[in-house]
Amino acid sequence: MFKAGLLLLILGSLASANGKDSKSSDTSNQFVMRTGVNVSHWLSQSEKRGEERRGYITEADLDTIASMGFDHVRIPVDEVQLWDSLGNKEAEAFGLLHNAIRWAFAANLRVIVDLHIIRAHYFNAESNKLWTDPAEQEKLANMWRQLSDELHQYPNDKLAYEILNEAVAKDPEDWNKVLDKVITAIRVKEPERKIVVGSNRWQSAETFPQLKFPENDTNLILSFHFYTPMALTHHTAFWTKTAEYKGPVNYPGQIVDTAYYKDLSASTVKGMRDGANGYFTKEVLAEKMLPAIKVAKEHHLQLYCGEYGVYPHIPEDIMLRYYKDVCSIFNENGIAYCHWCYRGDFPVVDANRTPNRKLVSVLTAK
Repeated sequence: MFKAGLLLLILGSLASANGKDSKSSDTSNQFVMRTGVNVSHWLSQSEKRGEERRGYITEADLDTIASMGFDHVRIPVDEVQLWDSLGNKEAEAFGLLHNAIRWAFAANLRVIVDLHIIRAHYFNAESNKLWTDPAEQEKLANMWRQLSDELHQYPNDKLAYEILNEAVAKDPEDWNKVLDKVITAIRVKEPERKIVVGSNRWQSAETFPQLKFPENDTNLILSFHFYTPMALTHHTAFWTKTAEYKGPVNYPGQIVDTAYYKDLSASTVKGMRDGANGYFTKEVLAEKMLPAIKVAKEHHLQLYCGEYGVYPHIPEDIMLRYYKDVCSIFNENGIAYCHWCYRGDFPVVDANRTPNRKLVSVLTAK
């Protein structure tokens, strides 16, 4: 492990590669962002349709996001919302996406359109046809051709594309090949559009050394997600391997006292050891991000954390301490960042859309 002083010196030396010191005489293609929020559970991961879907996100929500101090939104979209099972466009869903983009621009927010889940790939599935079926790979490329046809009208400095959320391939080369295919398809019409590229296996920072992308493409943004340590950020979340544990958590320090393990099932104990062992501090969290920071520096590309957040079922003081450290690392290293999420399971607003001011002040602080 790095000594704290040495680690911070290294991180400081890398910051200029991630947007702080970059200069360009052409401002038309500068997609500038610092802190944003995911507009999730609307056109993605949702069964809402009709009036319920139309009312879930409105122009007022984009105004609220801007008023809180965020400068961009990431909009997850799913294949099942935008295209029917025969591949026909769903006009209403595309209309809602266009509305959201225009509302965001009116509120002076930049937008990342993130293709979140497709029929051939889901980040929590045990296997995905995307890696084994060339037809599904071509289908993904064609979805992006259609999205490009719809969205190319919007300025390059205001709208970016994210090819696929949290690719999970057993062999990282499978993801690298798909990535190259889709980037090539988009570049035919849009050579200067910013494209967000994540690493394999849930966009983990640690897998960045295996990520490959076109070396001569300067219009890429490298993206990782950060929920480390999971036993803290997802404490009691029902979909996790550690959901059984309902006891106390801590930060900084040892996330969970191992004395509590004796009352847990073997599978939960394994999950706790994977997600909670060790002593976590700001310096440790910074070290976990270092592989992504190094790759971005080496390729002179912007680095972005497209998702981070805390499931809001831990004491507020612990949650805010964690958020302050993570956001501080982002800002110290020129990493743009986007909280998961606006509404939904990790919200920054309550059921009445009233902002959580304590949380928002941390997420937007410089």
